[in-house]
Amino acid sequence: MARAYTPGLTVSRRIRHRARRLLPIPGEVLVAAGDRVSAQQFVARTYMPGDITPLNMAKLLSVPPADVPECMLKKPGERVAVGETIARTKGLFGMFRSEYKSTVAGTIESISDVTGQVIVRGEPLPVQVKAYLTGTVVEVVPNEGCVIEAEVTLVQGIFGVGGEAFGPIRVACKSPSQELTPELIQPDMKGAVVVGGARVVEEAVEKARRIGAAAVVSGGIDDEDLKKFLGYDLGVAITGSEQTGLTLIVTEGFGDIAMAERTFGLLAAREGSDAAVNGATQIRAGVMRPEIVIPFPEPTSAEAASPARSDGYLEIGVPVRIIRDPYFGLIGTVSALPPEPRVLESGAKARVLEVKLASGDSVIIPRANVELIEG
Repeated sequence: MARAYTPGLTVSRRIRHRARRLLPIPGEVLVAAGDRVSAQQFVARTYMPGDITPLNMAKLLSVPPADVPECMLKKPGERVAVGETIARTKGLFGMFRSEYKSTVAGTIESISDVTGQVIVRGEPLPVQVKAYLTGTVVEVVPNEGCVIEAEVTLVQGIFGVGGEAFGPIRVACKSPSQELTPELIQPDMKGAVVVGGARVVEEAVEKARRIGAAAVVSGGIDDEDLKKFLGYDLGVAITGSEQTGLTLIVTEGFGDIAMAERTFGLLAAREGSDAAVNGATQIRAGVMRPEIVIPFPEPTSAEAASPARSDGYLEIGVPVRIIRDPYFGLIGTVSALPPEPRVLESGAKARVLEVKLASGDSVIIPRANVELIEG
């Protein structure tokens, strides 16, 4: 059977999905294999070293560096509080003493009799990792975290900004071709993952942020609207760390693009269900896709999820999305994979495929111009 490899997005009604949740540095894992966890439950925690505050104690006390250690009232390893006197000179006949009160809380890390400098390390900074996915812990990584598995509706997008967010699915548009405008954003969407149709305008995104929505998912967004939303022009980089107050995901691309009917239908069918979303996107090495993950309740014996498709092969009959003009954004199925390269209108020679569109028309385009829709 003819087939070729191509990258793709997963858009699946029901699929078995895993989330790997790890700490940035070693710490404590709070769950065990087999535990059932909820999306916002903490599964691991650790403490990052606090900030360092250098103090030129010799200058502060007006003493030689060699005298600093004997002026210190606190030793390395001892804790200090804000406003606590940590150093004092002997003065003259017990008078004219100089002292220093700490402006930070933390621990004395070092005292130098060469430089006269004292290092105070701030309080440890707690770091906690949430489960993100409501499901079952299938693996524990000692001192690091765990792997969680669940059966979910999974939709991967083209681009996103903002990190992880949680909330129930609320569909704001009546069809995948309807533009998401401000009047469709309602106050009762606070804390929700708002699903639009085609392009979402900047005013709608801003209103969603203002009412406290968790996320907005739509087919497309204009580049200028994205720039207004962020407050700056986004370069080519990894996203997800933006402090936007709202996670934004587009499923098709930039411009006035309708959401794929299948994608819209899957999200609309899960309206009211709790979802986890993540806008993190990376388009270079180590590709990361923004995603909407909607777990199902614990499966019954009669229900079965398909395993994730991971081979990435183009075959006759598989669904694809066209990602180049003049058919950008259209979805269809592969109807033919001619083995020989063909000459394109541009004069270049490339391997092509035939795609049968939803309208019934067939188009022949370069294989590099499609993206596999997995699931």
